[in-house]
Amino acid sequence: MTMHQPRVSRRMSAVQQPIIPVVAELIRRHPGTISLGQGVVFYGPPPTASEAIRDFFVKPENQKYGPAQGIPRLLELIERKLAAENGIASGTGRRIVVTAGGNMGFLNALFAIADPGDEVILPLPYYFNQEMAIRMLNCTPVFVSTDENYQLRPDLIRAAVTDRTRAIVTISPNNPSGAVYSEDALRAVNAICREQGIYHISDEAYEYFTYGGAKHFSPVSGQGSEPHTISLFSLSKAYGFASWRIGYMVIPEHLYEAVLKAQDTNLICAPLISQYAAAGALETGSAYCRERLATIGRVRDIVLDELQSLADICRVPEAQGAFYILLKIDTDLDSMTLAERLIREHKVAVIPGTAFGLEKGCYLRVAYGALEPETAAEGMRRLVWGVRAIVGV
Repeated sequence: MTMHQPRVSRRMSAVQQPIIPVVAELIRRHPGTISLGQGVVFYGPPPTASEAIRDFFVKPENQKYGPAQGIPRLLELIERKLAAENGIASGTGRRIVVTAGGNMGFLNALFAIADPGDEVILPLPYYFNQEMAIRMLNCTPVFVSTDENYQLRPDLIRAAVTDRTRAIVTISPNNPSGAVYSEDALRAVNAICREQGIYHISDEAYEYFTYGGAKHFSPVSGQGSEPHTISLFSLSKAYGFASWRIGYMVIPEHLYEAVLKAQDTNLICAPLISQYAAAGALETGSAYCRERLATIGRVRDIVLDELQSLADICRVPEAQGAFYILLKIDTDLDSMTLAERLIREHKVAVIPGTAFGLEKGCYLRVAYGALEPETAAEGMRRLVWGVRAIVGV
């Protein structure tokens, strides 16, 4: 009797392979590689986070499930933060939901607003996990070009809207480009969403990471934005919380029930111990991150200085946010081939631009948030030398 192996979902087969584990495996095979790949920070959570965990174990009921939307103390601290730092007042047609990181917030949003076959507009370059999530739900990502500095083109975004469009996504400060979108551009996108009856999903995970006078702007702070704006935040970057998996959504009141259905089905609630730690971190406040920005800023200067020696074969657009620089290399090599050779031959890791939807040309994302200045300098020397040796100029 012939045995047939059950097939994998066609939907999942259309989703790209996550690039971070692929690069991590290449790094594992080549010990001593300096990673300019994964987007994490060099520091961990503040002491108040670990202190808050002690309180967690005092109450036996904490071993049970918690409320899907988040524990009251954390929600209260988030409300204060949003009002003080983002200009977002609570109780005005908005609700907050604590999630297991920003990616879960994005997936929750899609479950709440989109049906199979619907379209979601992603400016290029996109963040790969968002493109993956859209395809997982049998929706269609629609890619819209940005300008030469990866800034939004509201005219092109407007032209891409169809009767199947459900949302426009913006990430500012941006992963993977490091661009910080202007307030005018974000307001323009938000206005398009209001006029067209679609949602603006604003990913603000890197809100504190700006340089050179650039300012972060939360679109949901604009008048009349409440009914159509979904804002995503995360503690992963600002508070060194990557493994703790805590983020939160600010959503219109009318989406609350739908989002909680998705959350309850996939997660029930963000882990309570992580929520306690997050409450402790927020009690310290964003000054914890801002104090460490000086170090990241020094590393950024090192990265930019080293890249100047590649000016003849490498375009380095302005990047005033997050902790990424998206390079365009003048070569016929594809970005994955170049990234693999840099690891194998020069022991430095970057992320290929194909992971972010950049198929034409050779792009590399350099991440510098995880590095101390000395390690960054050595990593960049390897990158500069490696690119020259491989490209052959």
